[in-house]
Amino acid sequence: MKPSETTNNNSKVEEVWMGAFPICLYQGFWCPPNLLQPTILFQTQFKAYDNDIILASLPKTGTTWLKSLIFAIVNRNKFLDFTQHPLQTQNAHELVLQLEAKVYNNITNGSTQPDFPKLPSPRLFATHIPYFSLPKSLKTSKTRIVYVCRNPLDTFVSSWHFYHQFKLNMKPELDHSMIEQHFGKFCEGKFLYGPYEDHVLGYSKESIQNPDKVLFMEYEGLIEDPKAHVKKLAEFVGYPFSMEEEKGNIIDEIIKLCSFDSLKEMEVNKSGNFYGYFENKALFRKGGTGDWTNYLTLSMVKKFDEIFQLKFKGSGFSFNHYQFFSGTPK
Repeated sequence: MKPSETTNNNSKVEEVWMGAFPICLYQGFWCPPNLLQPTILFQTQFKAYDNDIILASLPKTGTTWLKSLIFAIVNRNKFLDFTQHPLQTQNAHELVLQLEAKVYNNITNGSTQPDFPKLPSPRLFATHIPYFSLPKSLKTSKTRIVYVCRNPLDTFVSSWHFYHQFKLNMKPELDHSMIEQHFGKFCEGKFLYGPYEDHVLGYSKESIQNPDKVLFMEYEGLIEDPKAHVKKLAEFVGYPFSMEEEKGNIIDEIIKLCSFDSLKEMEVNKSGNFYGYFENKALFRKGGTGDWTNYLTLSMVKKFDEIFQLKFKGSGFSFNHYQFFSGTPK
């Protein structure tokens, strides 16, 4: 499909993301053209259950980590031996399926509905779709939505590394002219499932208006105080830890099991290939914070900061870890 080509879904392919593949504008957000039809099927066909748990996020904001944590929390009484835990043999994306990229992308034989009855209760799913484009049944049900966001600059840098592996003529990762070019697109909102600001604001506003429906979490907060955040996460999804569990260090064990270092060293994440077009190990690079200071210049950061402040002004949104100048940009 060529840039600027209009599809039969009134979407328009206008840009190439990271030089790797085209992205199309649909309902105000950008998605890969090959996932447009699955996205529409998800929007129009998905029937939410009240006890469903949905993880929502932008790409490269901690999705793999949160999938692991949610699965481990909800199923902790089923898998008491963590050395034999499903996370040891199955990638987190296999245990918590992405609705548009996997569930509705794998439908065959002309059906519009996946084989949901085979899934255990509660059903655990994930999505990258903005809040305003979610299926109506998901919004009107008692389904709980966990949203994780990440410092936008680290989000961009993590994406830069991840999507560059899809380029056939890949340039050195420190090609600052290319980084600046694509960061310019990021600032314009031309980012997978972005604009970034709209995506974050949609879920943030809903979490403020309906805190029993949406839990808003920050990636950096999880890193700083994982125990408090995991307790809060467990309570929100309806599986709070008992006093006995806390005394038995089960929270610490779950945090250790789902840690970046632990997941990265699991054999399934070293050699597996769940999605088919990239290896599982590509999901694990550094897993830290502040790496943007190694790639973005001060002028680039100021450009985004102006946009960020304008978009979020008067929204009531409070990003506790929006401290772009705490580091020393090149």
